[in-house]
Amino acid sequence: MEITVDIHGMTEYDAIKHLEDVIKRAESGVEAIRVIHGYNKGDTLREMVRDPNKIRSRRIVGRRYTMNQGETIIEIE
Repeated sequence: MEITVDIHGMTEYDAIKHLEDVIKRAESGVEAIRVIHGYNKGDTLREMVRDPNKIRSRRIVGRRYTMNQGETIIEIE
């Protein structure tokens, strides 16, 4: 199962805390989180989501990039 999280308009700090909370609370059946971060107004959120050192969670096993530059899929266990 996959869930979607939109972090448009958030600061980097708020987005990190929100994503860490979503990952922590995700049910065991959730295998991926599609993060909608956008790309038109700067790359800060996109780079943050794709940086393996920014979001801290042992549940993250990988990241996938799609053809849509405004989203990243975080794979969790």
